[in-house]
Amino acid sequence: MSGELQAYALLVLVGFLPNEVWRMLGLVFAHGIDEQSELFMWARAVATAVLAGVIAKIVLFPPGALAGVPPVVRLGAIACGFAAFLLVRRSVLAGVAAGEVVLILGALAYGV
Repeated sequence: MSGELQAYALLVLVGFLPNEVWRMLGLVFAHGIDEQSELFMWARAVATAVLAGVIAKIVLFPPGALAGVPPVVRLGAIACGFAAFLLVRRSVLAGVAAGEVVLILGALAYGV
């Protein structure tokens, strides 16, 4: 086995498979859970809040190359992504794609 193929096999073995076990167990145990239960709705709200916090941190205190992009471009990308999400029947793909396009074009316009 070549060195490059060995690295990919190790990545699948150590990075992917251990996570898949927990995903499958989650599917098995979540089979009978009512999606409208208070516990499930609370868990969804907490997950959404954590995701919103991470996004806000990345936008306001950007790491790496994103720090060179002006804040107005980053915030504009979020606004355009959200608008696309709403306009395309709540499509996450459309929102992410629109936000990325605006971010990339804005960064290129500012020479980043």
